[in-house]
Amino acid sequence: MPILTIRRGETVKTVEFSGKTPLSILLDRAGESQAQPCGGRGVCGKCAVELTGEVSPPNAQETALGKRLSCQAEVWGDAEAVLPERTGSWEIETAAAYTGALRPMGGVLGLAVDIGTTTLAAQLYDLKTGKRLSEAARLNPQGVVAADVMGRIGAALDGKLTTLRDQVQDAIRKLLRETCQKAARPEEDADVLLLTGNTVMLYLLTGRDPISLSRAPFLADTLFGTETELLGRRAYLPLCMNAFVGADITCAVLASGMCEREETSLLCDIGTNGEIALWHRGTLYVTSTAAGPAFEGAGISCGCGSAAGAIDRVWEEDGAVRFHTIGGAEPIGICGSGLIDATAVFLDREDISCTGAIDPEGLPLGNLRLLPGDIRAVQLAKAAIASGIRLLLRQAGITAADVSRFWIAGGFGNHLNLQSAAAIGLIPETLVPKARPLGNAALSGAAALLLDREQVEKTRKIVEKSQHVNLSGNPSFNDVYVSCMLFGDDDLDEIEE
Repeated sequence: MPILTIRRGETVKTVEFSGKTPLSILLDRAGESQAQPCGGRGVCGKCAVELTGEVSPPNAQETALGKRLSCQAEVWGDAEAVLPERTGSWEIETAAAYTGALRPMGGVLGLAVDIGTTTLAAQLYDLKTGKRLSEAARLNPQGVVAADVMGRIGAALDGKLTTLRDQVQDAIRKLLRETCQKAARPEEDADVLLLTGNTVMLYLLTGRDPISLSRAPFLADTLFGTETELLGRRAYLPLCMNAFVGADITCAVLASGMCEREETSLLCDIGTNGEIALWHRGTLYVTSTAAGPAFEGAGISCGCGSAAGAIDRVWEEDGAVRFHTIGGAEPIGICGSGLIDATAVFLDREDISCTGAIDPEGLPLGNLRLLPGDIRAVQLAKAAIASGIRLLLRQAGITAADVSRFWIAGGFGNHLNLQSAAAIGLIPETLVPKARPLGNAALSGAAALLLDREQVEKTRKIVEKSQHVNLSGNPSFNDVYVSCMLFGDDDLDEIEE
């Protein structure tokens, strides 16, 4: 039987197989899966490997990129794959400690988990005292299948639903083990789980067929808000608002307390799925927009996550472009906050035009280079968020100037330079001084539900007050989106109805 030898740094693994087998499957069997942000279409080049032996010849995608790709190559006989060394752990945002009333869901220990499209974060609590005992985070392993929710829906419908379910459940099991070890408490004492995430993530977590989320009219056949059993434990899954505004935003809105104030406020979770909530005169207008993974560093030629060596800040000083890397390490790539900074700096230097045009050779940034396709990815992502904000404001009949408080949810928001975000047109300038970062608000809200069962009723009221604004069905969306593709400061009040 032929053998594939896998090398990553000093680590060597082998896996036996029979017949012509996709390299990605063999890597997965060996526990060495490669991320495939493009969903295995062979266009992002992020799963490149060195491959020798009895293997398939390079196909068209590999030839175009000049790389062997684990999502495209097949292994036909004895072969060797050399994988790039891992860049270290991501800096993944967890959440602040819970400080509210203690009326916990019954149990000994409870684990609150935010299942993000890109990352998972968890906190372990003593349900008798409300004390946070430990926390842990990791990348969502489903990213090796597809980077975004639509890619994962497609994979689930193509027969990978069980794989996606098992991947995320295994990740939660590892988070549970890690947090219990950190707290020096036995795993069996962790008997309650509070699991939040967007609607698609909860479908995949529970192994539910997402067919209803894949086609018009895109109506979820469940919005959860139910108790179930997962990993042999009692688990509660909070209410989602609709098919693409999930329980994570319900929890984030809960954590912000925005629906308990009279002031008009806006909440944005800027990530792979841009989710936006606007509270105005007793109605919570909500929407979601497919920003894509650019702000997570995926889909960018030199992009990476928040790992040591990632460029996370960029500025101009004495006429030169300067940058900072996480941990002060040599640059290995650029993460989302650095990407927005860099775009703003190069715009100010007029190296990027308002239409996004740059030198075909790219823009140098240390030993890295931002390519035209990278700037296009930023345009697409920022246009998705900006147009979502604009149309939500329009639905409420107000402008950005009428917003009193601007909540930024998610770890990305904690590291975002708001002036850079406004400079490229991601958010309106008038909201910058009103901004309040919430960190991982979804996890904060999940912890609140875990430790105060009366918060469940609050989430039901939040959902009852929500009104979904469907961007795809909005006749103005295309015009607004195209306008938002342009770079530059935009107060979101210039386009007429």
